[in-house]
Amino acid sequence: MSFFSGLLSALPGAVAQGLIWGLMAIGVFITFKVLDLADLTVDGTMATGGAVCIAMMTHGANVWVAMLCAFLAGMLAGLITGILHTCMGIPAILAGILTQLALFSINLRIMDKKANVAINPDNYKLLVSLRNVKKLTIENPIFVAAVFTIVVIALLYWFFGTALGCSIRATGANPNMSRAQGINVDFVKVLGLMLSNGLVALASALYCQYQGFADVNAGRGAIVIGLAAVIIGEVLFSRIFRNFAMRLLGVSLGAVVYYLVIQVVLNLGLNTNDLKLISAFVVAIFLAVPYWKGKYFRGAAKSAAKTDAKEAK
Repeated sequence: MSFFSGLLSALPGAVAQGLIWGLMAIGVFITFKVLDLADLTVDGTMATGGAVCIAMMTHGANVWVAMLCAFLAGMLAGLITGILHTCMGIPAILAGILTQLALFSINLRIMDKKANVAINPDNYKLLVSLRNVKKLTIENPIFVAAVFTIVVIALLYWFFGTALGCSIRATGANPNMSRAQGINVDFVKVLGLMLSNGLVALASALYCQYQGFADVNAGRGAIVIGLAAVIIGEVLFSRIFRNFAMRLLGVSLGAVVYYLVIQVVLNLGLNTNDLKLISAFVVAIFLAVPYWKGKYFRGAAKSAAKTDAKEAK
């Protein structure tokens, strides 16, 4: 009974974190699935957004202005990665690593050379806060994060339906054919990286408000969580959600599922110091599911179909 009561008590927090990280995962989806690029800038941008937001708020800026600046800072990081990749010919994965490395020092400067900066909900007007996670009000982080998710998905669905958005999707699907059709592939890649990292930084700004502080190491392992959410969303919801907007929703729900699984595992009594180890194990399992599905289950289904066909003859 103690296990179930503890799990029920922790569920609101897990759902709230999942929805916030789901916004980050949508950003990863844009580069990983739409543009077909491996962008490791995410680990740096996930700290940059929160650092910019909290630093501006502690210096008197409005929360919405701070969130907008965090989004723009993320876009700037994506721009740098895009320039390194397209103008300097550096592979996307290495360009992301270089930008991520540089962002660590930049984040320290933004946070006035402090490893973390706290923000008190009593002194500042925050959009989300951990202390409201069990309150049935519009200030509940689950409600706020859900509204953000719906708005972001709606805007992205509209954008990727425009000529510019379709050119991003076409470039990810077949860059050579896109180039032949007159699309500026380099510009489109840079734009996709900017949009992706802007969303990651926006999620970071929300997450730092939620937990009450910005940390220079907040983005460590973020790309793994983002990819896990994308894969979980594909595995669980691909047959249900075929529309582009629904696929984005599936990614967000994938992040929620990820955090729920982590919470269940922690409630089994495992040491919280092993959280990274547990996360790596959970992510590895979900990443392996598509491979197992294709190798064993579809293979077995095909074999059974062939056997039935032979028997019918």
